[in-house]
Amino acid sequence: MIDLHMHSIFSDGSKTPEELVDAGRAIGLRAMALTDHDTVSGVARFLAAASAAGIPAISGVEVSADVEKGALHVLGYGVDPLNGTLIEHLRWIRDGRDERNREIVHKLNRLGLRISDDDVRRVAGAEVIGRPHIAQALIAKKLVRNKREAFDRYLARGKPAYVERRRLSAESTMELIRTAGGLPVIAHPFSLKLTVRELRPYLKSLIAAGLAGIEVYYSEHDGEMRRQYRALAEELGLLATGGSDYHGDMSPGIEMGRGMGDLLVPDHVWDRLQSELHPSPRSKSPSG
Repeated sequence: MIDLHMHSIFSDGSKTPEELVDAGRAIGLRAMALTDHDTVSGVARFLAAASAAGIPAISGVEVSADVEKGALHVLGYGVDPLNGTLIEHLRWIRDGRDERNREIVHKLNRLGLRISDDDVRRVAGAEVIGRPHIAQALIAKKLVRNKREAFDRYLARGKPAYVERRRLSAESTMELIRTAGGLPVIAHPFSLKLTVRELRPYLKSLIAAGLAGIEVYYSEHDGEMRRQYRALAEELGLLATGGSDYHGDMSPGIEMGRGMGDLLVPDHVWDRLQSELHPSPRSKSPSG
């Protein structure tokens, strides 16, 4: 059992990198990855804790990219957390988040929901503050009952407090992750709001830009979705990755390693990912 999609307090998770490793060891994870939103600041601590615990682990990041329809999140596996280009662009994205957060709070105030930037920061305690933290602030003020209500009524796209934010294009996101030594993988592809027939040519266009894989095994993928995405990955020569998207207390009902209870990411996913990141001399072409 492995989990290659989880978040720490450095973005919108409730556990420190060390606590994630402890939890992973407790349930017997074979391998782990930390994929915080738009930051790699927790990676060094995560890798150090995993090494001390004897759990194979990999660096990661989750970057939101610009897309016309739905939402595109790109996981970057094996990125160098010290890469200057990566750090600079992630900072630019986070600055856009901060501007957006202030505008969302302003919109909520105009709707009669009295929360402040300080209220959001108080519940966040994170480097990357986003809509889940604003939802937590609304819950703390008893203005909504839970995270789902906050998004359904106010924070989701198309709702009265929604605000767009700056993002890199899909192609630039692939290039950024590749520049930092990583492999770009599309997270939870259903969020693109594309049918499988529509998804195929879109993936092909991104392969030309550096796409390496798609997330096949995910908490919200049912058996048929996993079958379809796995078949697409095999057809297009993409990595099939997987993870729970664990946020701890920020997303109740999602368990590390098990998702909503029936997630099981096969061990061969880790093995294939490692072989792509660290090809043996025999697997290299004679010219390179």
